[in-house]
Formats: sequence, structure tokens, C-alpha cells
Amino acid sequence: MADNKSVPDTDRGASTGVLAYLVVAAAVILLMMLFGLLMRLEQARFIDIGALWFYRLMTLHGAGMVGVAGLAGAAVMWHFLSRYVDLSPTILMANLVLFLGGVGMVLGSVLLGNFHGAWTFLYPLPGNTMGMWSAGAAALFLGGMLVIGVGFVLLHLDVARALIARYGSFARALGWPQLFGADDGKAPPPAVVASTMVTIVNLLALVVGATILSMMLVNLYLPEFAIDPLLAKAMIYFFGHVFINATIYMAVIAVYEILPRYTQRPWKSGKVFLAAWTLSTLMVLFIFPHHLLMDFAFPKWMLVMGHVIGYMNTFPILLVTGYGALMIVHRSDIDWDMSSRLLFLGLFGWTVGVMPAFIDGTIPVNYVMHNTLWVPGHFHTYLLLGMVAMVFGFMYFLGKARRDERDGILDRAAFWAFVVGGMGFVLSFLMGGKEGAARRYAQHLPEWLPYDRAGSVFAALVIAASLLFIVRFLLRLGPARREHARASIPVGLPAA
Repeated sequence: MADNKSVPDTDRGASTGVLAYLVVAAAVILLMMLFGLLMRLEQARFIDIGALWFYRLMTLHGAGMVGVAGLAGAAVMWHFLSRYVDLSPTILMANLVLFLGGVGMVLGSVLLGNFHGAWTFLYPLPGNTMGMWSAGAAALFLGGMLVIGVGFVLLHLDVARALIARYGSFARALGWPQLFGADDGKAPPPAVVASTMVTIVNLLALVVGATILSMMLVNLYLPEFAIDPLLAKAMIYFFGHVFINATIYMAVIAVYEILPRYTQRPWKSGKVFLAAWTLSTLMVLFIFPHHLLMDFAFPKWMLVMGHVIGYMNTFPILLVTGYGALMIVHRSDIDWDMSSRLLFLGLFGWTVGVMPAFIDGTIPVNYVMHNTLWVPGHFHTYLLLGMVAMVFGFMYFLGKARRDERDGILDRAAFWAFVVGGMGFVLSFLMGGKEGAARRYAQHLPEWLPYDRAGSVFAALVIAASLLFIVRFLLRLGPARREHARASIPVGLPAA
């Protein structure tokens, strides 16, 4: 094969739908970062927005980041999966329209209706407001979340249709004939395997989420339609935990697809790889109780299951992905650029981010640490340094018209600012949690303020770096698409 710099990037360009997803995702991510900074500034006592605005921002920040992580991950998945199966651009855009409509409803409920019950919207809080917001505001929030969920259901149903049309069944798309039989070298590519896993688990999660949202909407106006609070909490956490985990399983497809283009080494779907994804398909559905270990009312077997499977699920996909990335890069003479650097940073953030979760998932630790800033430290590491870094790497990949186009000094400076700022930001959460700083508190004790203030400074650094990443992507978008249109050649779907 030709030298990696001369290989034509026939898939470097992206469809209009994928680019629209990324533009919306970039805007929402930046806005959610600004909301997060305002919350940290409030806790640090650098500003005084008051508790009411703090909880409004916390609600928008949580709901917004979960939703936009799903949107950005879907853009990565759709872009690469469309090289192997026949996906519908119409459904892709329908999901974006529904997403924007749902976001508008959520913004209206919070900014106009004063809803601030957190993105977890735990029953019966939305309907028991003590005069803080109206039933209409709660309905607008729940309805907005439902509309967003319906859009993602349509997207995943289309992915399921395309996978089954191409491979015959989910089992074949997961590579089961090669996993449980002879490895004939014809296993589906990693992008297909990962997309199949995400489609299975997200469809289940979204249906459960839509069910509890619908039940709570009925309860708002018909209080006699009672819901078991424990059942509601289990359904909400099942939906939320599976969906947010699936975002990085979609984003990591960028690693599987882009790094081999730099190293000219294929990422193979061997038996170990296929087994890891199959195991995680099952385990990710059963680990949500590790977030409920303080809920003594839950059946003990559920908490034990969450504890044990939470430990086990930490490793399969992460190990095969991390090891695989190291193997294809080792002695490959890779020409590092912003895309490959950010993708590797994403793997680092994913790896490091699961460690605090692993610790917090231990029952004696959980009793002490779960309602502290330790938990935001975990999921900010996982999302910011993991998932979001992978998305930025994907954006840089699409934004470069040619692989040999050099990154500027500002790009490299922004990368290291993102690394330093991101690590400092998440460490401020983890250290604050270690010292007992309470989670979800607008006001902090004096002894917690140093962590809040350090976190505020690092958050500002992350935002500055992210702004440069996004501006560079937007400025390069036109030239990159024109270059791609001149250079690309039609590429047929690979043989099944």
C-alpha cells in the first residue's frame, strides 16, 4: 500500500447531515461548558448568581450534556457505519429536528417555567414542586426529553434495519458465527460490531426511558395514577446509565476507523474483540444498580449484581480497544497530528475515568463517597477527557482537506491547554470529593473553596481550548469539503 500521506482520503468528507450534527453539537457543548463554569464560579464564591440560578443551570447542564453526547456520538457512528450499510439520510435529519425541538422545550421549561428538578427528573419531584414551578413547566421538560428520545429511537431503528438488511441478524452483525465457530476472517468490521451493540442497548434503554416519561406526564395531570417511586428510579437510572455509556461506545468508532488510516494497519475483528463487545452488550444492561448502592430499599440481589457486574464491565471493551490502539501504533512511524492526538487522549480519558467509578462502585466506599464531588469527577473524566476528546479528534479529521496539512502552533497550544485544563478540572472534583465536598450543593463550606477555585480556573482553560478547536473546525469546513469533492472517488459498500 502507498505511503500513508499519499493515500486518498475518500471518506474524509462528510454528509450534510453529519456536519449539521457536529455544528449543533459543537454549539451545545460550548454552551454547556459555560454553564458548568458558572456553577463552579458560584461554588467558589467568585460570583453570586444565587441558588435558584445554580439549580437551573445544573438542570440544563446535565440534560444538555447527556443529549449532546448522544448527538455527537451518533454523528461519528453514522458517518463510518454508512460506509458498510445503507442508512437513511432522511431519518438522520429527522432525529436532528426532533432533538432541536426537544431542546427548545427543555430550555423553555427551565428559563421560562423555572423548572430546576435536575436532568434525572426523579419521581415524584416534578409533580411536587412546593410552588417552585408549575405542572406545565414540568410537563414541558418531560415532554422535551421524550421528544429527544423519540428521535433517537427512530435513528436506532433505522440503524437496526440497515444492519439486518446487510448481515441478516444482530447475531451476525456482532460476529457470532466467527466468535462461536471458525474464524474465517469475514467478521464484520469494528464499526459494525460497535454500532450493533449500541443499537441493541440504546433501543432497550430509550423504550424504558420513554415509558417512565410517559407515565410521569400522565401522573402530573392525573395524580391518582400513582407510580411506585422505586420502580420509577430504577427505570430512570437504567435509561440514563445505558444511554450515557453508549455515547462513548459510538465515539470510539472514530478510533477504530481513523487510527488505521494513519498507521496503514487494519483493526481486525478477532475472537477476543468480538467476545469483549458481546459481553459488554449484556453487562451494560445490568450495571445501573451500582449507582443505587445507598438505596437500602432496593432488593439486595440487584445491588450485589450492580457491584459485581460494575467491576466486570470495566474491562472487556476498554482492554481490547486500548491494547489494540497501542499495537497498531507501536513502531508504525505514525505522523501525529491533532486528530490522532485527540483520539489517543480520548482513550486515556476513558481509561482513567473508569477508575474512580470502579472505586466508587465498591459498597463501603460508596456509602461515604457517592454524594460527594467524587462522582462528578468520575463522569467528567469519562466525558470530557474521553468522549468529547474523541469527538474533537473526529472533527479535526473531517476538517483537514489533506492528511499532510500541518497543524498550526495555536492548535498544538490548544491541545496542551485542553489536556492541562481538563486534568486539573477533573482532579479538582476528585480531590474535593475526597475531602467530603458535597455533590449538587450551590453553596460550599470554606474548606472546600480551594478546590472550587482551582476547578474554575482549569474550566476556563478548557473552554478557551475547546473554542479554538470548534472555530478551526468551522473555518476549515468549506475548504475541506471542496477539496474532498475534487479528490474523492465513488466507493462501493464492502462485501458482506
